[in-house]
Amino acid sequence: MKNHLFKIGILTIACFACSFVYSDNHKKEYKFETIAEGLSFPWGIAFISNNEILVTEKTGKLRVIKNGNLLEESVSGVPDSLFRGQGGLEGIVLHPNFTENKYLYLAFSETDPLNKRLNTLRVVRGKLEGLALKEVKTIFKANPSRKTSNHYGAKMVFLADGTLLITSGDGFSYREMAQKLDNHYGKVIRLNDDGSIPEDNPFLSTPGAKPEIWSYGHRNQQGLATNTDGSIVYEHEHGPRGGDELNIIEKGKNYGWPAITYGIDYSGALISPFKEKAGMEQPIHYWTPSIAPSGMTFYDGDLFAKWKGNLFISGLVPGDVRRISINGNKVIEEEILFTALGKRIRNVVTAPDGSLVLATDEFPNQLNPQGGKLIRVKPNK
Repeated sequence: MKNHLFKIGILTIACFACSFVYSDNHKKEYKFETIAEGLSFPWGIAFISNNEILVTEKTGKLRVIKNGNLLEESVSGVPDSLFRGQGGLEGIVLHPNFTENKYLYLAFSETDPLNKRLNTLRVVRGKLEGLALKEVKTIFKANPSRKTSNHYGAKMVFLADGTLLITSGDGFSYREMAQKLDNHYGKVIRLNDDGSIPEDNPFLSTPGAKPEIWSYGHRNQQGLATNTDGSIVYEHEHGPRGGDELNIIEKGKNYGWPAITYGIDYSGALISPFKEKAGMEQPIHYWTPSIAPSGMTFYDGDLFAKWKGNLFISGLVPGDVRRISINGNKVIEEEILFTALGKRIRNVVTAPDGSLVLATDEFPNQLNPQGGKLIRVKPNK
């Protein structure tokens, strides 16, 4: 009885905090199809076509799924990554002109070659030729390196102008650095597709600032997506104990971490007494308790017509997907979906055919290192 009351209490807190949460009312409208299983820590997903999918495994491999079959051979030429803590081979995005140039981008943690006790976030560009990655070039390396193996960010998205945004997390133990412009901790980075710095980046003329910085004051940004025409950039990030945030990212703005937050430290101590300050942006939505947001897609497909224009955010705790209906910069409705899977959902993406594809993993993964799956969500017709 006590456990039952505790669960009711937690649900009440969650509903009161966000005021938009509803149960899944669409269970008969969709079905799940397993695309692939036996994946080790699946993280990033990119579609070459509806039937050819690239998946990063955090353990270091880039896997290929063709016509529903997970190929045994992984892509060669992928740089070594540091699989430790929250690090590994993580983000992936295809160049907007991938069909012509075959360029893809990978974000991962790696050991600092000059000091093996340190590590950092690195992003490379390479040309995919069959099952080989060639002409690999580093386009970004977060500086300075860190001792921790947490909070890398490692999500990427191309903007309508052809520039690339990269999330670079605060490294967990370096949170105060997120408010300073002389480092890459807790920043969103903007680069040209070859790694050069765009001439209209906001801090090019700021003394001591890193010229790659697009926005700052972030924690651990695990979701990054644009709307259909690329005019709005959505980002979400893990809060500490509570205070996960959904933001609209704009050039040169300060998103407050850790000077303002809706969460508290894991010990229960205050991180900041402030939830808002002048000159610092407010999230358009936040979650307390945390849902551990892990991926995000802006849905502009046709298979689920009534979901068109909604955001879908995957969560690790307790394991579901949040459908977020937005009008401008206001969250109108939030709905909890896909709880029947009973899994931590690591990512959610929109497939070319308009279906949703989920990456799941087990917790703790170390006990089931190949328990990850890719699952397609389609209309139940």
